[in-house]
Amino acid sequence: MPDNNSAGRYSGGVDMPQATKSRRVPFFGARKFARQLLQELDDLRRRAQELGVLSVIELQDRRSQLERELEELAERRARQQREAEQELQRARAELHRVRQDIVATEDLALLQEAGIYDYRHPLSDAVAYQKALEGVRERIKQMVRKDGGAVEASTSWTVNGSAAQGRTMVREYSKLMLRAFNAEADTLVRGLKPYKLAGAIERLNKSAATIARLGKTMGIRISDAYLRLRIKELELTADYLQKSAEEKEAERAERERIREEQRVQRELERERQKLEKERQHFENALAALMAAGDEDAASRVRDQLQDVERAIQDVDYRKANVRAGYVYVISNVGSFGEDMVKIGMTRRLDPMERIRELGDASVPFNFDVHALFFSKDAVGIEAELHRRLSGSRVNLVNMRREFFRVRPAVVKEHLAELAGELLQFEDVPEALEHRQSLRLRHSQPA
Repeated sequence: MPDNNSAGRYSGGVDMPQATKSRRVPFFGARKFARQLLQELDDLRRRAQELGVLSVIELQDRRSQLERELEELAERRARQQREAEQELQRARAELHRVRQDIVATEDLALLQEAGIYDYRHPLSDAVAYQKALEGVRERIKQMVRKDGGAVEASTSWTVNGSAAQGRTMVREYSKLMLRAFNAEADTLVRGLKPYKLAGAIERLNKSAATIARLGKTMGIRISDAYLRLRIKELELTADYLQKSAEEKEAERAERERIREEQRVQRELERERQKLEKERQHFENALAALMAAGDEDAASRVRDQLQDVERAIQDVDYRKANVRAGYVYVISNVGSFGEDMVKIGMTRRLDPMERIRELGDASVPFNFDVHALFFSKDAVGIEAELHRRLSGSRVNLVNMRREFFRVRPAVVKEHLAELAGELLQFEDVPEALEHRQSLRLRHSQPA
């Protein structure tokens, strides 16, 4: 019988294994329990073999080996990173070199950088530029002749030991290189626009550098004097094109001014002739009424005759005074938005005729009138309005484009100061067709 005070021992006083101290095993099941322990011991040995349990020394060796492999992996990774950075630097350097060889010729890119044109060789007019160009082109013809100095090349080149054959080869290659360079220069001249000048000069310089690189073995290169001459040709061509465009614009503006002035003079002349006929009619009627003794009717005719004479005086004044006319402030919301107006003047008898012309088929909607009034100094009022609103002018190059990015209410304030009390000023444009178009568009099904 087991001792109640020693439940963890067998009756023979033998200690139980540590793993089984918590078990209470009766005496009659000792053998079965021993077999279970043996089975568990076999299972533990088998699992140890399966897991590859190593000794402490073997584990330390294995750890050291893993640490060495980690160090090698870190070194390999650092080396690969350094190589990648070096490759990236080489790629960036190559990209920079390629970009230097590329000349930007896209119109959009050049137009985005276009500024005020600066004349390289300021001359008086397009004719002077044309003469200067003729002189440059005559010098170009002289330099491309044999021994003209357009190309420099080696004089000591030999072929098969023959200096004569070497000179022949160098001469033929020089002609070929010069022909290629001239073809590039001629193409640039033919397609040149003033805002493309810088790109054209850069491209010509690159062409000369390429020829020098390809002809390095035989010392073939475009001479500096000839390169400067062709660059001067480009500069003069750009100057000539710009000056020609400016002169054409000035001539067009002058023709327009003359046509407008002639139209005004014809209108005034027709109006005066009509008024002269009316005056003659009233004078005849007045004479007849005076002869008939109808003093009341004669008095009314005299008043009408005075109105006609005042109208004739006004027409004569308009013909003599070119500063008199109508100042107008108009807008076109559908075409340009709500914050843009056009401020101008016209000397026509019917100023609305001029405004209707401005709203022709070139814009989608008609102009709306904010202000339209006659002034004896319409030219001065228009000029002062333009000066005051110069910071809001849309086109800073062509002053004949009289559009200003400003709301009508701002113009109204300036007009009140310059012209006194205005008879009428429409703050809100009618823009009837524009508003109807918007309503129709919104009512259409999606």
